[in-house]
Amino acid sequence: MSLTERDEARPQGVRTHVRVLIVGAGFSGLAMAVRLKQAGFDEFVVLERGDDVGGTWRDNTYPGAACDVPSHLYSFSFAPNPRWTRAFSPQREILDYLRDVARRYGIVPHLRLGTGAEALRWDDSERHWVVDVDGQGRQDRQGGERAGYTADVVVGALGALSEPSLPDIPGIDSFAGTLFHSAGWDHGHDLAGERVAVIGTGASAIQFVPEIQPVVAHLDVYQRTPPWIVGRRDRALRPLERRLFRAVPAAQKAIRGGIYWLRELLSFGFTHPQRMQAIQRMAAAHLARQVPDPELRRRITPSYTIGCKRILISNDWYPAIQQPNVELVTDGIAEVRPHSIVTADGTEHPTDTIICGTGFHVTDFPAGRRIHGPGGVTLSDVWQARGSMEAYLGTTVAGFPNLFLLVGPNTGLGHTSMVFMIESQVAYVVDALAHMGATAAATLEVRPDAQERYNERLQHRLARTVWNRGGCRSWYLDANGRNTSLWPGSTWTFRRRTRRFDPWAYRSDWGPAPAEASPRPAQNAQPAPIGPPAAAPPGRGSLD
Repeated sequence: MSLTERDEARPQGVRTHVRVLIVGAGFSGLAMAVRLKQAGFDEFVVLERGDDVGGTWRDNTYPGAACDVPSHLYSFSFAPNPRWTRAFSPQREILDYLRDVARRYGIVPHLRLGTGAEALRWDDSERHWVVDVDGQGRQDRQGGERAGYTADVVVGALGALSEPSLPDIPGIDSFAGTLFHSAGWDHGHDLAGERVAVIGTGASAIQFVPEIQPVVAHLDVYQRTPPWIVGRRDRALRPLERRLFRAVPAAQKAIRGGIYWLRELLSFGFTHPQRMQAIQRMAAAHLARQVPDPELRRRITPSYTIGCKRILISNDWYPAIQQPNVELVTDGIAEVRPHSIVTADGTEHPTDTIICGTGFHVTDFPAGRRIHGPGGVTLSDVWQARGSMEAYLGTTVAGFPNLFLLVGPNTGLGHTSMVFMIESQVAYVVDALAHMGATAAATLEVRPDAQERYNERLQHRLARTVWNRGGCRSWYLDANGRNTSLWPGSTWTFRRRTRRFDPWAYRSDWGPAPAEASPRPAQNAQPAPIGPPAAAPPGRGSLD
C-alpha cells in the first residue's frame, strides 16, 4: 500500500506513521526526497505549508525577483536544466524547475501540500517524533479528518529565508495605508500614482525598486547602511546554446564546473579580508561609473570592507535612485503615522504605501519554538540557554535525537550556490540513515562534546573572516555578535567533511530494525561531482 493510500485508508483521527518525515518542499526538501528515492527508500512524506513546492521561490514573487547565482550553478547536480533562458534565472523559471524536479523524480505522491508542521514533539517512550499539522481535526483534501504523523526521523528543510522580518518602528501598526513585506508582495494593490516608501536596501529592494520606480508618483527609499554593489553580467542564453545543452549535457556540466571553481576562488577573500581589495575597487568603479554626483556617491559608499554584508549585483539600482521621482533618505525613521513617515530630523514624508525589504528571521530561527525534544524542551530554549544557535555540521543538534536540519546554523555562503551545500548535507543524512539501518539503531544523537569541539573550531575560523572583522553589523551575526549563519571556507571542504557519516560523533539507542528497507550505502546517494576532489575522511572534530 502506498503512503497516499495509507493516508486515505487510515481510521478517522489516527496518525500516519512514516520512517522519515521531511518538513518543507523547497530546494533542500526536494533534494532530500529525491536522494531517498534514489537510495531505494520510499517510506517518507514531505509536509509543505504552502500550496506548491518551491519554498522561497514560490513565496517571493515581487517585480524583478531573480537569482544572484549563475543559472548553471543554481540547480541540482543530478538534474541539470538546459532550458534556462538567462545567465541569472528569474523567479518563475526557478519555480518551474523545482516543479519539474518534483514530477520527474516521483516526489509528487509523497507531497502533502497545504500541510504545515504545527509542532514536533519527541516521544521518548516510543522513540519517535509526534508531528501535529495545521488544521488538525478538520477535513483534509480527501474529505477525511486531518490527523498528524509519527515519524522515526524528521528532516527539517525549512530554509533560512522563510520567515519575513518586519521592522519594529514606533507607530507602524497605526499606518492607515497599505503595508506589506517584499516576500508577501500584494499583487492586487496598484502602485500607480502613489507615494511609496521602501524600507531597506538589501538584495530584494535592489531588484524591485527599479521595477516600480517608473510606475509610482514618488518613491522614498530608506537606507540604513549602503550595500556594496557590483555589475550584473546577465544576458539571454541563445536558442543554439540551449539546444547544445540538451544534446550534449557534458557541455553544460563543463560550464557549471568552470563557474563553480571561479566562485570558489572568492571564498579565499572572505576568509582573508585583506584579499578583498580588488573586488572592492571593482565595486567602487561600478559606483563611480553610474553615479556622477559626488554628494550622492558619498552617501551610498559603504564604510565597511566589501563582503562584510552580502555583496549585491545590479546594473539598474544606481540609475533608479537618481530618477527625479526618487528620494534616498538616510536619516533614521523616528515613527510611522497613519499617512506618513517621520525621520529623525523631524521631516514628515507623506506616504500611501510602505514596502518592507527588511529581510528574514535568520539567526533566531522561529521554527525552533515548535520543535520539542526530550522532556518538552524546545530547540529555541536550548539555543537561548547556549546564547546562540549551533549544530554539528549545521545538521544535528545535541539533545534532539533523530532530527536533521538542512541549511542549519553556519551552512550559509557569501560567494556561491547554496544548492551545493544542500546536496552535501543530504548525502550525509542519507548515509546516517543507512548506518541506522545497518546497525539496527533506533536513535542517533550527536554527542555534546563533538558538537562543542566542532563549534569552537568553527568560531575560531570565523573570527578571522570579513563577516566578523569587516566593520559592519549584518544579519549574519546574532544579537550576541556571534556568526551563526555562514560557513568559513570553501564549499568543497564542507563536501569533504560531510561525504561520510561519522558514527564516532554520535550516541545510539539500539532497538528492532525497521520493517521498511533503509537507504543503501551513501556512495549511491553522493551528488554528482562538479569539481571537488575526493579525499580521506577528516579527523575528529575538524572542519576540513
